[in-house]
Amino acid sequence: MRIVLSNIGTFGDINPLIAIALELKRRGHVPVMAVPAVFEPKIVPLGLEFHAVRPDIDPTNTIQVEMIYDVRKGTERGLREFLFPVLRETYDDLLDAATKPERADLLLLGELNYAGPLVAEVTGIKWASYVLAPLSFFSAFDPPVLPPYPRMARADKAVPGFGRVIKRLARFVSRKWPQPIYDLRSELGLPKGKNPLFDAKHSPYLALALFSRVLGREQKDWPENAKITGFCYYDSDAGNGELPAHLEEFLVAGPAPVVFTLGSAAVLTAGRFYEFSAKAAIRLGVRAVLLIGTDPRNRPRQTLPETICVAEYAPYSKLFPRAELVVHQGGVGTTAQCLRAGKPMLIMPYSHDQPDNGRRMRRLKVARVIQRGNYTPLRVARKLKAMLAEPKFARRAELVAHRLEQEDGVRSACDALEELYRSTR
Repeated sequence: MRIVLSNIGTFGDINPLIAIALELKRRGHVPVMAVPAVFEPKIVPLGLEFHAVRPDIDPTNTIQVEMIYDVRKGTERGLREFLFPVLRETYDDLLDAATKPERADLLLLGELNYAGPLVAEVTGIKWASYVLAPLSFFSAFDPPVLPPYPRMARADKAVPGFGRVIKRLARFVSRKWPQPIYDLRSELGLPKGKNPLFDAKHSPYLALALFSRVLGREQKDWPENAKITGFCYYDSDAGNGELPAHLEEFLVAGPAPVVFTLGSAAVLTAGRFYEFSAKAAIRLGVRAVLLIGTDPRNRPRQTLPETICVAEYAPYSKLFPRAELVVHQGGVGTTAQCLRAGKPMLIMPYSHDQPDNGRRMRRLKVARVIQRGNYTPLRVARKLKAMLAEPKFARRAELVAHRLEQEDGVRSACDALEELYRSTR
């Protein structure tokens, strides 16, 4: 089959698509990656067909990242100021990818590509959707943490029916946001349809949940055709999955370090995270790795001891198994790699799904959570000291890692896509 895989977002959103595309290619299919142009240098060397989709993403635009990660208005502004103003261009680009030079047999669409379901409807091409975290299904029976209202999450167990209240609140607050989608549907001669933010983004044929059941389980109000596959791991850099040489030397030279990282997006708005992390590691007397990204402002200004190693990037799958504990932002990709490596976590969430992921990891007893406003050297050192002194975190993390060994998210996702394709023939 010729299958177009498309989404708009960060590496955390695109990497699972790359993993699936590589497996589909291995099985003899023709995957087409229709994603923002910034990912082209990472995808083309893998031998995958590439088609750019707008809007493009400027990886150096820290102002844009700060806007999208604002805990109060980040989701709204990301949609209304970044995605929706170019919705027509996204539609045109994806339509080209789906029909030229030949018609696709199937589409796999991420939830941030709001033009995708329109392309599927206009062309008649059958499509599957995918989500990366339970938050995206917005279940009343497993209510998520809403970033602007984190304290409301405490009531979901104490107040019967509170999950339905959260669900109604989210729909009410966002009721005006999808108007550009309704406008484009009208322009294309399509009926208004279901709510694009909660309902229409999930395919009626197959909705892949690309996460493990240790993160979230099926709920009664999930889409009827939802399928949990397990995590889909990919973290190579254009096919290069090796650790930087100086980091490898550091790891060999001493005990397992604490790793501090902010993923591929939050790292662009790190603030004093790395400075405070280095001070916390020094205060605690532990070896540490700081993954600071390419922004030079993230490099701590103080002179660092030999017990702290700084690197711009390292594949998590190679680094995390050699860590003692990982401090991160709670993105689902980073969280998945920690679970896979069997390492406990200290999570400092920003926004979107991260507060909800953090709560789920805390309930799983593999993590503790610290809010951004409380992230100071003293508080971080105290939390890390307590976690490192309590072996239950490491034991629990190892048990979860054993459970994940039984899962193969990429294989399950590809099997489901092939089954959907066969049903269309």
